[in-house]
Amino acid sequence: MTRLARRLGLFDAVVIGLGAMLGAGVFVVWAPAAAAARTATGLIVALLLAAAVAACNATSSARLAARYPESGGTYVYGRERLGPFAGLLAGWGFVVGKTASCAAMALTIGFYLWPGHARLIAIAAVVVLTAINLRGVTKTAFATRVLVVVTLAVLLAVVFVGISSGTRKASPEGFGTPLAAAGLIFFAFAGYARIATLGEEVTRPEATIPRAVPIALATVFAVYVAVALTCVTVLGVTGLAASTAPLADVLTASGLAGLSTLVRVGAGIAVCGVLLSLLAGVSRTTLAMARRRDLPAPLAGVHAHWQTPWVAELVLAAVVITVVSLADVRAAIGFSSLTVLTYYAITNLSAWTLGGPWYLRAVAAIGLLGCVLLAVTLPLGSVLAGLAVLLIGCAVYAVNRLRGR
Repeated sequence: MTRLARRLGLFDAVVIGLGAMLGAGVFVVWAPAAAAARTATGLIVALLLAAAVAACNATSSARLAARYPESGGTYVYGRERLGPFAGLLAGWGFVVGKTASCAAMALTIGFYLWPGHARLIAIAAVVVLTAINLRGVTKTAFATRVLVVVTLAVLLAVVFVGISSGTRKASPEGFGTPLAAAGLIFFAFAGYARIATLGEEVTRPEATIPRAVPIALATVFAVYVAVALTCVTVLGVTGLAASTAPLADVLTASGLAGLSTLVRVGAGIAVCGVLLSLLAGVSRTTLAMARRRDLPAPLAGVHAHWQTPWVAELVLAAVVITVVSLADVRAAIGFSSLTVLTYYAITNLSAWTLGGPWYLRAVAAIGLLGCVLLAVTLPLGSVLAGLAVLLIGCAVYAVNRLRGR
């Protein structure tokens, strides 16, 4: 079996984690979260709850990635710790859910950068970013580094302008319903798993991954707190809940509406970073599943020179381009919410079986309960769609088992 090359150090691993998290979520999640939270205090509490669940998941992911330093993430962990079915369920949910997310991210890039030709821009983005991934993980890390710098610059500019303008809007008092809002905000943190899915390409993974994941998560948390406080201070929770482009509206309310183009371009660049990371993560999980025959074996092909999963990457790009060309998936990916939470629930359950100090097992237990709690707060339609996707995965597993017999 051809292995991927270990070329990512600590800094590159952190950057890939930042690129996966600092994306579309930070530009759009605050409005629906504010509508769910209903008060400014509730929004901040929701952010803290989402960060706490993410921190538990990240800790479990880091421990497992250090123990099993290969591509595939929780597909591998679940298979090794809980059995083939748990691994298949995690891998299937991740690949299908995140493939839909790739298509949604590509269309988001198009709608931000050139709304009149969104599909064309989306397809071009997939082609360019796939070409970067094909050239090797160091090219992916370098491109992500550039995108992260631009994204951080835009976000910090909005925070500076919003806070320094002195604009203030009153918000209702109380806690509101932070639990429902936490379920929405959680998905703005979910990209840290991308570090784990690249475990086969990280140098000294047993030391690098446990350090990279918390550094990336802590950095993103600090940025999210600053952005959330700016939005709710300048717009008020009611204005924030009604906004379709919160960061652009912060600039408008601060008297600098002309700079809203900066936010639009910055959002497009940020989503490019997320899509680049998503494509890399999905292709690596596909590679791991193909190696174990849970997906067609040819998808396990690794390029002899670039040492990348080129077959999986090209097939993924083709699927994403097809979906982008034929459908508007932005409103049809609710099922990915449930599949992501299922993925992390299996992560925490796998980490529980590692044993170790009581506090690490407590972290895994809290993470598992947090995933379940956030899942039950999702809209019924998203839950039903997610269950349908997972049932298809179960059917695939049953067919493979019958063929094996």
